[in-house]
Amino acid sequence: MTAALAVPAAPALLAVALGLWGIARDGAAWRDEAATWQVARRSLPEIWHMLDTVDVVHGLYYALIHGVFEIFGAGLLALRAPSVLAVAATAALTAAVGRRLAGPWVGIGAGIVLALLPNMQRYAQEGRSYALVAAAVALATWLLVGAPARAGARLTRYRRWSAYAAVLLTAAYLNWFSLLALPAHAMTVLIAYRRGARRLLAPWTAAALVTVAGTLPLILASYPQSGQISWIGPVTWTTITAMAAVFSAALLCARLPYGSAARTAPAARMTLASVGLPLLTAPQLGLLLASFVKPLYVDRYVLFASLGFALLLGAGTAAIVQALPVRRRLALLVTTAIAFLALLPTELGLRSATSRTDDVMATAEKVATVARPGDGVLFLPAARRDTASVTPTAFTGLHDLALADDAISSGTLEGIEAGPDAIRVAMLAQPRIVLVTDPDVASRDLASEREATKRRTLDEHFIHTGIWKAGGRLVEIYERAR
Repeated sequence: MTAALAVPAAPALLAVALGLWGIARDGAAWRDEAATWQVARRSLPEIWHMLDTVDVVHGLYYALIHGVFEIFGAGLLALRAPSVLAVAATAALTAAVGRRLAGPWVGIGAGIVLALLPNMQRYAQEGRSYALVAAAVALATWLLVGAPARAGARLTRYRRWSAYAAVLLTAAYLNWFSLLALPAHAMTVLIAYRRGARRLLAPWTAAALVTVAGTLPLILASYPQSGQISWIGPVTWTTITAMAAVFSAALLCARLPYGSAARTAPAARMTLASVGLPLLTAPQLGLLLASFVKPLYVDRYVLFASLGFALLLGAGTAAIVQALPVRRRLALLVTTAIAFLALLPTELGLRSATSRTDDVMATAEKVATVARPGDGVLFLPAARRDTASVTPTAFTGLHDLALADDAISSGTLEGIEAGPDAIRVAMLAQPRIVLVTDPDVASRDLASEREATKRRTLDEHFIHTGIWKAGGRLVEIYERAR
């Protein structure tokens, strides 16, 4: 294997190995994955119908996973495998960018760091779009860094910038928060411009404008659905402190010789620091500042910022490899092994069934164990109906007392529930009810009259006879008071 191929291949293989390790998580799947699971099993017209109501921002991803399910069947491996492959591609591309900017040892170090980062290991094993977005941003960054070095024929330049715009547009349709990569790339381009790369600014600006214009329809379509992210809370000081610590470590690495010198891209006037620091900081700070107007900051929305962190830590890894009194390949293996072992408690935790907010599979299994044929079932809040959507066999023989129109025909995630009066009548006609709920139901979930009616009717007319905690949720039994 040539050195040019080994640099991206080694991190990619490591990422695949880490991604496949414990990928089933003992059969667990949390609420976000449950949404992907149930929507991807619908037909494409049914998915399109749903996007008018909810999750239009994830439409492309749902269609992609629908295709995967059509080919490989609906299973946890099929659900998560695209994310594993996406993180592997991200690691390979990060290594390729690092190699181009600062040499092979920085490149392979950056790729290995990317593969080992706990947040990348987590989202490599989740059936959501964030890993694919990171891969697209990594590819766009690779195209950006290589563009000036290939400033030959006009057709070649046109193809590269067209590919850059197409890749970022794809990323935006997977999750349009990926547009926060554009300010990062803008800073890189402006620094290169000031250092003499005059031919870079105009084509990058054109490509960026095309990307933003192409994403506007999705942004406008998603605005009426913004209530979906009303659960996001204000940014905490813990988040700000952690962010500051990561930025500080990155700045320290940027001051190393590898980070400050452009070794293999002199025509671009780009350095590891001028690419990595903006990519790490601009997306996170942009989302953070926006959160002071409306809470939006969730780290997975800007997972791709980890590319910048990995690039800069690649410089630190290269410095360690150079300093150790052994052959460089052995030094790299030792450094990687030490990092893996240091992260082992976190890695094991990420692969446990209890590592996510909840586990809809475990909840459904408990319902199947305690319910009796003919029982009524309630979900409080209604979003907990995802338990039945993912594992309908566990609810065979149970009557959904609140449901008026199912999720598929209504074009929603959890279906449409009847009015409060109809729900109350259905509950009072049922001698035994299984309730699926959260350990701590948020006050906003009881704000609607429907949800308040469920709670009030249970408290006033039923006796609580059983409770179990399963998969981070509660399964409770209520029997009609005599």
